[in-house]
Amino acid sequence: MGEGQLDVGSAELAALNELDGRVEAAIEAGDETAFRAALHDLLENVRNVGKPLPADSLEPSELILPPADSAMEEVRKMLGDEGLIPD
Repeated sequence: MGEGQLDVGSAELAALNELDGRVEAAIEAGDETAFRAALHDLLENVRNVGKPLPADSLEPSELILPPADSAMEEVRKMLGDEGLIPD
């Protein structure tokens, strides 16, 4: 996201996967409005549940989310078999 690293607990992953599914569905449908809303909701949720790591932390990132202003095609390229957030 370009906002530093956040630690998200495994208990939060189900809700994040649901939001990730909305991002994927909007991309598949080519619906820019739904894509923007879903990406915003996903990023906002990560910000709310994640605990910021220190700026000098060297923890490996298990996933990287796109910036809020990413184009739909950019995010499409980031999607793996499990979306942005692996199960």
